[in-house]
Amino acid sequence: MGIFSVRIAVGDPQATRFEDFEAMVDTGSTNTSLPASVLRRLGVAPHHKDEFELADGRIAESDVGYTWVRVDGREALTEVVFGEEDTEPLLGMITLEEM
Repeated sequence: MGIFSVRIAVGDPQATRFEDFEAMVDTGSTNTSLPASVLRRLGVAPHHKDEFELADGRIAESDVGYTWVRVDGREALTEVVFGEEDTEPLLGMITLEEM
């Protein structure tokens, strides 16, 4: 399938407030990632830290939390990675499979 974009809504942990984003879908990406400031604004708290392999092969440690993501009328409580501020929203395969 490759890489394409889709409109998503990311919610607060209680699923009472959502914000819309254009997110890249990369079938090679496992995790959903958004800028940390977006997740904090929505009230998402870090649950733990994990290491991730970036597209360029580097390993980075990031905070991970849980919140609601909605795509095409379906939604799931899913793991989200607190990305760098210049991170483009990325919808990962785990979230898609949970829907």
